[in-house]
Amino acid sequence: MLKTKGSKYDWVTIFIYIALVAIGWINIYSASFNEASTSFFDVKQVYTKQLMFICLSVLLIIFILAIEAKFYERFSSIIYLIALFSLLGLFLFGKNINGATSWYAVGGFTIQPSEFAKVATSLALAKYVSDIQIDLLTYEDQIKSLIIIILPAILIIPQPDPGSALVYLALIFPLYREGLHVMYLLFGFIVAALFVATLSLGTVWVSLLILLIAGIIIFKTKKKSIFKYGILAIACIGFSISVNFIFDNVLEQRHRDRFNIVLGKQVDTKSIGYNTNQSEIAIGSGGWTGKGWLQGTQTKGKFVPEQDTDYIFSTVGEEWGFLGSMGVVVLFLFLIIRLLILSERQKSQFSRIYGYSVASILFFHFFINIGMVSGLLPTIGIPLPFFSYGGSGLWGFTILLFIFIRLDASNYINH
Repeated sequence: MLKTKGSKYDWVTIFIYIALVAIGWINIYSASFNEASTSFFDVKQVYTKQLMFICLSVLLIIFILAIEAKFYERFSSIIYLIALFSLLGLFLFGKNINGATSWYAVGGFTIQPSEFAKVATSLALAKYVSDIQIDLLTYEDQIKSLIIIILPAILIIPQPDPGSALVYLALIFPLYREGLHVMYLLFGFIVAALFVATLSLGTVWVSLLILLIAGIIIFKTKKKSIFKYGILAIACIGFSISVNFIFDNVLEQRHRDRFNIVLGKQVDTKSIGYNTNQSEIAIGSGGWTGKGWLQGTQTKGKFVPEQDTDYIFSTVGEEWGFLGSMGVVVLFLFLIIRLLILSERQKSQFSRIYGYSVASILFFHFFINIGMVSGLLPTIGIPLPFFSYGGSGLWGFTILLFIFIRLDASNYINH
């Protein structure tokens, strides 16, 4: 049962949100705890700032839920344009932090517009695709939908912030739900698989494997598709040949190093691979039940850089162990599955597409961040939703989620 009789909002989703934010803050407190601090309310402390961000999130939630649901659909294009201009403005007024000009300085705080642009892009995409004239089976509408998705990403990449830009790929999945051909997803999977396989095995072995697979397919189809699969095999081999050029000339050295570390071609525990190595040590040392809250030696010793932001999950692994980590993973998966179920029951196509966008973005962040922290994926620097320290991230994800909760409540009322 998705809702109890008389319920206006989906309280199960809200309770999961509260649980994730609370658990996140507990781990931020541990990761940033400073015994020299004289007061719990010391605004210089990371955990105090995050508590302030959480309190402001409550005000945001009240504001979002108070607005008429139709507002988000009616003004989605304007919201999207404002988001694009906010990203453009960074090139003139942005503040550089750690080599990236991704923030506006507002008093003693910073605002990262790319976190809010995900909300705006999801709304704009939902509005465009739900328009009665739109048919995702036509190339023209596919291209227009793709433009809506990639415009913010194009503005984010030069900041430089390729991790945040990569998140926008998640918005392909709502399009697939609305009729985009599965071949697009298959194409993306093949490109990614060829890229990784070529870096791991080399062009020669990958080319031989492609020819073997193509030969088996042609033989089983009794040579009827020899031309089609032959052309496809040549295209795959051509891409495989180009991988090394792309790797050496397009990617920056730090990105190349991160790929090589994950693929086991390079061992580096002191410079580019230091963060991941220390994170793996922290997670591995937690065992089944963890060392206990505020008892993590890696965490207390500050051995994991950026542990209260991108690497917050390493604190969970060390202090709460495998069982605690799995509890967090289950909460995230439950939230994402819940959002998909709610999306499917929407009477409005706009609400359904937006719900799928929310679920896709949250899953992408969750999957990439945990894979990165545990050393299974290259480090690209994206936060764990509701967990990582930062006002912009918390507010962005809160707005993203609660707009859908508001849309869903409207759907329930009109049922």
